[in-house]
Amino acid sequence: MVTFAETAQVSPMELREPVCLTATLSPGLRRKKTLWQNAVKHIIIQQELSEQVGVEPARKIFVTDTYMQEINNQIRNKALRGVTKRRSSTFRVHPSHLRNCSTRQSIRGSFNDYASDADFFVHWGHTIHGVYIPTLRHTFKSRDLEKLYQQHSCHQRRNSLAITNIIDAVAKLHVLVLYLALAPEAITDILRGCLTAIFMVLAIALCIVVLTCKDSMSPRWLHYAGLASWLSQTTQVLGGLVYGLEKDPSWYVLFTLFATYTLLPLPLLWAMCAGSLTSVLHLLVEIVRYYNDALLLRKVFAKGLLYLGMNTAGLFIHYLTDHAQRQVFLETRRCIEGRLKLEQENQRQERLVLSILPRFVALEMMADMSSLENELNPQEFHKISIHQYKNVSILFADIKGFTLLSMNLSAQVLVRTLNELFGRFDRLAEEHHCLRIKILGDCYYCVSGVPEPQLAHARHCVEMGLAMINNIRCVRKQLNFDMDMRIGIHSGSVLCGVLGLQKWQFDVWSWDVNIANMLEAGGIPGRIHISRATLDSLKGTYKTEDGRGRDRSEFLRRHNIDTFLICPEEEKYEVDHAEPPKVQKTHRTWEPEIPFGNAIDMNSILASFTNGSLPNIWHSTSKEINKRIKHAIEVRSSERMHVEHITALTLVFKDTDIEDKFSQMRDEMFNSNLVCSFFMLLFLMAAQALIPAPSLFPAILHISAFLLAYMLLLLLALAEEFKWTPLVLQQFCCWIHENNRARNLLTLTAVVINFGLVSTDMLWCILTDTDEADVMDGTSTAARPLTVCTYPEIFVLSGVIAMVTCAVFLRLNSLLKLAVLLLAMAVYSYLIHVAFLSLTRHDMMHRSHYVRRKGICILLMAMFIVAVFYNGRQWEATARLDFLWRLQAQQEVEDMRELREHNECLLHNILPVHVARHFLDRSMNDEELYSQSYDEVGVMFASIAGFNEYFEQKEIKHEGVDCLRLLNEIIAGFDELLEESYFHYLEKIKTIGSCYMAASGLAPDRQDSMDEWNHLSELVLFALAMQETLKEINRHSAKNFELRVGIAHGPVVAGVIGATKPQYDIWGSTVNLASRMDSTGVSGRIQVPEATRKILAEWGFVLELRGEIFVKGVSERQGKVRTYFITTMRSKRANTATDGRMGGRTGGRMTLAGVVFGLVQARHKEKLRETNGGFVLKPCTIEC
Repeated sequence: MVTFAETAQVSPMELREPVCLTATLSPGLRRKKTLWQNAVKHIIIQQELSEQVGVEPARKIFVTDTYMQEINNQIRNKALRGVTKRRSSTFRVHPSHLRNCSTRQSIRGSFNDYASDADFFVHWGHTIHGVYIPTLRHTFKSRDLEKLYQQHSCHQRRNSLAITNIIDAVAKLHVLVLYLALAPEAITDILRGCLTAIFMVLAIALCIVVLTCKDSMSPRWLHYAGLASWLSQTTQVLGGLVYGLEKDPSWYVLFTLFATYTLLPLPLLWAMCAGSLTSVLHLLVEIVRYYNDALLLRKVFAKGLLYLGMNTAGLFIHYLTDHAQRQVFLETRRCIEGRLKLEQENQRQERLVLSILPRFVALEMMADMSSLENELNPQEFHKISIHQYKNVSILFADIKGFTLLSMNLSAQVLVRTLNELFGRFDRLAEEHHCLRIKILGDCYYCVSGVPEPQLAHARHCVEMGLAMINNIRCVRKQLNFDMDMRIGIHSGSVLCGVLGLQKWQFDVWSWDVNIANMLEAGGIPGRIHISRATLDSLKGTYKTEDGRGRDRSEFLRRHNIDTFLICPEEEKYEVDHAEPPKVQKTHRTWEPEIPFGNAIDMNSILASFTNGSLPNIWHSTSKEINKRIKHAIEVRSSERMHVEHITALTLVFKDTDIEDKFSQMRDEMFNSNLVCSFFMLLFLMAAQALIPAPSLFPAILHISAFLLAYMLLLLLALAEEFKWTPLVLQQFCCWIHENNRARNLLTLTAVVINFGLVSTDMLWCILTDTDEADVMDGTSTAARPLTVCTYPEIFVLSGVIAMVTCAVFLRLNSLLKLAVLLLAMAVYSYLIHVAFLSLTRHDMMHRSHYVRRKGICILLMAMFIVAVFYNGRQWEATARLDFLWRLQAQQEVEDMRELREHNECLLHNILPVHVARHFLDRSMNDEELYSQSYDEVGVMFASIAGFNEYFEQKEIKHEGVDCLRLLNEIIAGFDELLEESYFHYLEKIKTIGSCYMAASGLAPDRQDSMDEWNHLSELVLFALAMQETLKEINRHSAKNFELRVGIAHGPVVAGVIGATKPQYDIWGSTVNLASRMDSTGVSGRIQVPEATRKILAEWGFVLELRGEIFVKGVSERQGKVRTYFITTMRSKRANTATDGRMGGRTGGRMTLAGVVFGLVQARHKEKLRETNGGFVLKPCTIEC
């Protein structure tokens, strides 16, 4: 039975916090505390939500006035496409723009926000002063996108087709009942009765087929079904095949025209051809049927004008509705696109986190955070997560001769060589079940047995070491430079985790780690130096010999550690022999990756969403977006969103705040609707001129009054489109467009004008009580004048056209439309009743005929009420869904912006700010490694003297975790100092156990300082501040640690290496010298070499001569090094060097817990979206 190595995780909740430091935190760190506390609280809430069974409950959505202002600017500026010469005048008049243009970048770029929408279409169309001109090529360029849109709109169009046929069937049934009840003697034509029944059955059958076979009916077949419905209605009209159409089918023609454009699923070109054909053919049939009628020409022209008005209204309604539906589809697509890009950024963030933490640590931290129940307090700000693993092996490897190599190679070549070499080591570590921990200059160390227990952990490390030696020999041959690997391996246990607040790096700590490090330091180049613990774990797998480590290492001698050397297999690893097959294969199939190769400029991503589309929209991501759109269609995401946020009956938002904000959104179609209504008014006036009222003067009077009133409406609605209008009028016009009540008032006024124009003529007929009548039974009417009184059907037909005015105003609330239509029907019914009553009194012989005509007129109005109401309800639902998708897309953009800040913040905690910007701003095709040579850099190593011995004692007592907690507090205290403006030019490089490494002079703007070595004085001040911080921690923890600091200055090479775990580092003899200044220093003192002393003395520091000491790596070539201790300052120059400088690090720093929280929150959002079909509105946290 296999027995796994023991693994123990120390929960953060089990760790006791030390007494909180009394040092005052900077505002930035206080913000981090708030972020951390709010993050945990939010995680708890989200966890409770995710545990609830069923569909996610509705949540409140917050819509700010600022965002509404942006939406209105976006809608308003759509009219500016291709009309750039008018841009300035339009911006001039918008009040909100005048208020905020200078302060809001989003509004400053509002013109571009929707400009890219046109890129989706074959032809976007034209706008003239805000009025849309219909185009026949208003389709998407992409066939796949057009196909998806057709699928997206199938459900709505299928229902419209069914409603059309239901209205048609019910109308025929109503006519039959009317005939049977009022004039059964008129039903004598059995054939017409059979045809009526057949067409009713066909309409019902078409309904059943459309509704039951919806899964198998493609959009094209739906078009054919709509064409069949139109053909059926047109055939009935032309042949008079059913009851009610045998005399005058004009009423049915108007319904057919309206249904063709607004209800039947026909493309615009098909609808235009069908509507025109129906109108022309019916007029031709009328001419042929009543060619003997002396007044036929005026009747035909009057009907032709009404048909033309209906075709015009239908054209506008069809185009604008399709335009709106396509806009909803684009908003849906934009939201999905944002969701996809957000997921990609989440993956990038996760990769960044995993470049710091191994996956198992990150996942466990997220799991721990998700299960927290108590809100953290400020004393828990430096909470850490530590994992303990036993039965592991630790490998340390150091490159012998690297210092000389770094001096002989250029920066770019050095960084490229290290990246390739350590990249190969990472590959070998993966193959040999080892986890790379960290790269320390030219030192590489890894662990086997973490996180997955490995029975053969010691053998894996030895195999890893042998492969590393083989690889370094290959590099030696390529570079023709004397270099080798010195490797030490020890087996035992480790504690692992991340310490500090900045430049996070996953690390391991234990006494066994220190032993492995010393085994490497006391090893032999080209050999693997192991301890007895490792030898016992190998169980005789390798031939070994006495390592004599005590002769080379005082540490090994002092602790009486037995060491051994792995005997090389000469026949396998002979230098002159070919490379092993495995390595050869690796060389052939592997190329070193570029650090942050997947990092791209997140600003451009964010801008692409704000602008509405991505630059490379039709590339690989387009397929994934289309796939998700198809999935959203299948799961009916829009319908779920409708159910969750919109009431079923009234179609108002359940959230009153959203409803209020929706009423403030501009209606981009309003000008087009008003102009179309005006055209319908003109057609009605022309028809009235052909069939006038009995009195000419009153007719001219009311026509002039209505025309003047409408011109005033147009002026109020279009004033902002003309720069010659007064500014006050333009602003008033803008207010109307952004105020729903004002728009409704103008809309109702336009509708009342059209209704009033039609009704006034009939009122004059009733008032004059004309004695003339036209029974419309073929009797000659040559001697009778043709007026609306003698031909009341023209009044009904005109009234229907006026009813369609309600349908033209798409954004008018559907219930308000219904109320207006019912009121109009009541007035019309009364007028029709009075008119036909008058006709009946003068022609009692045809009383039943007049009653049937009156019933058909009322039926016609009822049919249009149902059709207009259904069409308006559909469009209102579409507009509200469009608004919801806008909010969803905006929230995706906000998430994107927040995630961008998190990612940049995380990147800034891995890299210096200027290096992070290099990776964020570089070209996607730029595969050059980052490297930079510096001539004047200060390097500092600061070690906590005696901490390793203290850790050894604590570990023996099983208190290693408490020891690491104290170390975390110390390092976090040092990191907090970097938040101060005084240390603006300093950069933390890394921590090495209890050693803190920092550098100065790496920032590109260091030349702006008052002196080229200003940053070096800051580095010394930082070291002094670290000493004071450590003293403060000692007072609160009852410890007596001292800081041993070494500082040197000179040239270095900086670069980023490692693809899976990118790491910024510096190399060079200066780094080696600074490290030796620390290791050979004295506790509580700052040691510097002679060259550094000269510079610091000029900056007012007082230094004390220590003497000449031996420095490994330097004294072998240059002799002993004279060093000095910094004692105090004799002037204030060092103190005032950085005074007056604007604050240093203005952001980009957050706790590791804060970043991991971001991942937890992102994953939870993904689950919420999956719950509701992939897309769910979530609370928006935008602040006004």
